[in-house]
Amino acid sequence: MKLGAIYLQDRCVVPRVWHAVSAWERTRGLLGRPQLQPGEGMMIDACRLVHTVGMRYPLDLAFLDHTGRVRKLLHGVRPARLAGSLRAERTLELAPGTLAALNLQPGDVLTWRENGTERGA
Repeated sequence: MKLGAIYLQDRCVVPRVWHAVSAWERTRGLLGRPQLQPGEGMMIDACRLVHTVGMRYPLDLAFLDHTGRVRKLLHGVRPARLAGSLRAERTLELAPGTLAALNLQPGDVLTWRENGTERGA
């Protein structure tokens, strides 16, 4: 799993984001991992639908298209729920309260950066 950050324009908005790319990483996601802290997240590629079955804590979710454009935002999704967006290509999972603190809006474009590289979130 790769570690990087999420940017909105030139401003780092989530400094510590794990990027789940492989089938195993995407399947496992945050299951069995400690609760995300402020400033942390997990981005899951090829993911239009997530579940919080087996989770012990709520999540904020941002569904992004292939360009990194925010298509849908959900605040405080509780355990044992399903959520998704048919227009999404990936999902950014965040600590509860992060979306409100960042004031993210549908249409914002997020960028993933790892080790000085840049590509659409």
